[in-house]
Amino acid sequence: MEEIQIITTEELQKKLEAGEKLELVDVREDEEVAAGMIPGAKHIRMGDIPANLDYFDKDKEYIFICRSSARSGNVCYYLQEQGYKVRNMIGGMMNWTGETK
Repeated sequence: MEEIQIITTEELQKKLEAGEKLELVDVREDEEVAAGMIPGAKHIRMGDIPANLDYFDKDKEYIFICRSSARSGNVCYYLQEQGYKVRNMIGGMMNWTGETK
């Protein structure tokens, strides 16, 4: 299995503060995202990813987010096998110190 690219919460926060346009996807469950998501992230539950492949563009890179980075890692492996460019936010929302909405 090919290694997946990662991004730390600190790196992601710097990119967002610099105004970079990033494709963020939060794969947590509804009740988890109700507690707060990174502004600009799209919410697609992990179980709904296969049914939503038409949302993803193979020319873009997507950063996946969950609570601890385990589920987002699984999503990254799955989508990478389908030919998508993905990156996993390591540490997940448990490590996120930036703003949430």
